[in-house]
Amino acid sequence: MGYSAVPKCPPCGRGQNDIWQTPDMLVEIETAWSLSGYLLVCFSAGYFIHDTVDIVASGQARASWEYLVHHIMAMGAFFSGIFWSSFVGGGVLTLLVEVSNIFLTIRMMMKISNAQDHLLYRVNKYVNLVMYFLFRLAPQAYLTHFFLRYVGQRTLGTFLLAVLLMLDMMILIYFSRLLRSDFCPERVPRRQHKDKFLTE
Repeated sequence: MGYSAVPKCPPCGRGQNDIWQTPDMLVEIETAWSLSGYLLVCFSAGYFIHDTVDIVASGQARASWEYLVHHIMAMGAFFSGIFWSSFVGGGVLTLLVEVSNIFLTIRMMMKISNAQDHLLYRVNKYVNLVMYFLFRLAPQAYLTHFFLRYVGQRTLGTFLLAVLLMLDMMILIYFSRLLRSDFCPERVPRRQHKDKFLTE
C-alpha cells in the first residue's frame, strides 16, 4: 500500500465559499482575485509542502510516488497565484476537485471495515460516481478548455496548461480504476487491490 489509504485534502469547503462570494472567479480565472481566495491558495500550498515532506521523511516516497508527483504539480500551480497574484481563481477552482474526497473517504473506510455488502456502501458507490464527475471531471474539463487559449505562448498560462494536462491524465486514470473496482471488480488485477487506494 502507498502512503495513505484514505485520501486527504486541503480545506475544500472554503473554495465553494470563495466562488459564491466572488463569482468572477468562474470567468476571469487569470485576473479575478479575493483575499480569502488568495489565503486559501497559500494555505493549500502549505498543506502540499507539509504532506510532501511527511511522505519523504517517513520513507514512503517510493510507495507513494503518485502522491509526490501530484503534490509537486499542485505546488507549482499554486505558487503562480502566491508569487505573481495570477490565476488565483484557477487555484480556487481546482480545489473543488477535493470535494469528492468526502465520498472517497467514506468508501475507503467501509472497505477497510469489510462493509462492501452494506446498503450505505452501495448507495455511496453511486453518489461517489456523481460527485467525482461534478467536482473532479467537470471542473478539470472547464479549466482545461480555458487554458487551451495559451497554447503556443511563452507565458505562465502555458506552464499551467502543461501542469493541468498532467493532472487531467492522473484524474482519468483514477476514475478508470474507480469504475473497474466498484462496477467491474472481476477485471481488477489482484495486485492493484493492494497498491491503489481507489481500487482497494
